[in-house]
Amino acid sequence: MTRKYFGTDGIRGRVGQYPITPDFMLKLGWAAGMAFRKMGACKVLVGKDTRISGYMFESALEAGLTSAGADVMLLGPMPTPAIAYLTRTFHAEAGIVISASHNPHDDNGIKFFSGKGTKLPDEVELMIEELLDTPMTVVESSKIGKVSRINDASGRYIEFCKSSVPTGTSFAGMKIVIDCAHGATYKVAPSVFRELGADVVVLSAQPNGLNINENCGSTHMGPLQAAVVAENADLGIAFDGDGDRVQMVDHTGAVVDGDELLFIIARDLHERDKLQGGVVGTLMSNLGLELALADLGIPFVRANVGDRYVIAELLERNWVVGGENSGHVVCFSHTTTGDAIIAALQVLMALKTRDEGLAQSRQALRKCPQVLINVRFGGGANPLEHASVKEASERVTQAMAGRGRVLLRKSGTEPLVRVMVEGEDETLVRGYAEELAKLVTEVSA
Repeated sequence: MTRKYFGTDGIRGRVGQYPITPDFMLKLGWAAGMAFRKMGACKVLVGKDTRISGYMFESALEAGLTSAGADVMLLGPMPTPAIAYLTRTFHAEAGIVISASHNPHDDNGIKFFSGKGTKLPDEVELMIEELLDTPMTVVESSKIGKVSRINDASGRYIEFCKSSVPTGTSFAGMKIVIDCAHGATYKVAPSVFRELGADVVVLSAQPNGLNINENCGSTHMGPLQAAVVAENADLGIAFDGDGDRVQMVDHTGAVVDGDELLFIIARDLHERDKLQGGVVGTLMSNLGLELALADLGIPFVRANVGDRYVIAELLERNWVVGGENSGHVVCFSHTTTGDAIIAALQVLMALKTRDEGLAQSRQALRKCPQVLINVRFGGGANPLEHASVKEASERVTQAMAGRGRVLLRKSGTEPLVRVMVEGEDETLVRGYAEELAKLVTEVSA
């Protein structure tokens, strides 16, 4: 069944434009409450990031959920993975996150977690969609849900994060700069690293509702790069607005992306015989990651772009580590979803175990030049199905003889074709990418 509202990661859009409106959120809360109540007594946790519209949507969801007879526990501003964790520990039927992740403040969205801290099963999402298209009712007065606030949510999550490294672990002597993106990690992330002994310098931890992800965080690495060098720090850590993405900076100010962090974590687990299978990346993961893992004898598979697909592949294979180059890193040994703080801690543990810095630790992965060109098309016939595009793609793939790859895919959110070519020679790669992009443009005209 085609989904009308849910995308690959919940419901997201521009605030004030349907469906990101208060009246829709009221109905969504009711529909979700009705669906969850079919599983028995219903308790739902609701958390949010720091964008100003979160207050409005929190109130609307609360009214809808309680009108369906669901009890609501409010968490306030908390990282997305914290809500997944707390949903499990409070034995709630579901968790709801009000966030648009790395997007600017004028976007917002809703993500759901099951009682197990995982993405909602398809059948539950479809049940909510069906209920959204039915008239809203209210349970009798005696069955209306109650609302409470969890005041120690931050403390619980901080302790959980610290428990992901061995008892007694200390990062004393390590100087770290943390960029919280004026987002959901602004309170908990500095506490986690300080309580584990690190000397912490904090950037972008003064949210005002409008500055989330604004020239900061994992999508704008410049301020962190400059601060790491200026502070003579060992490394920097950048989170996104809702705390499920992480990127790092080494002591020279060079960015270390999700592929490299994934490699450092996987290699450490492999060397300690704790990897359990292989590593899941995505279609956009750098070829260098695949080659570096192969050198260690670690299996690697690619899922579609999106943490939902990475997680599904991990579950199917019973593997424990996967992620995206954007910085979504999943460590199933510790949690059920992508968690930026947990992933950063695993990287720090790997550095400590090998007694080396981030710049040295990343060297075993030689990233291949990757050129990505976005081609806009009118939304008619799919240019990727054109015979000349298929033929050219196959020809370029054969020319690179196993030391490179071509990826042509339509964007899931915009009328774009993404043309990506990757290989060992940057000049050749760029030439191939421009040739293919020009062809896609011509057949799209």
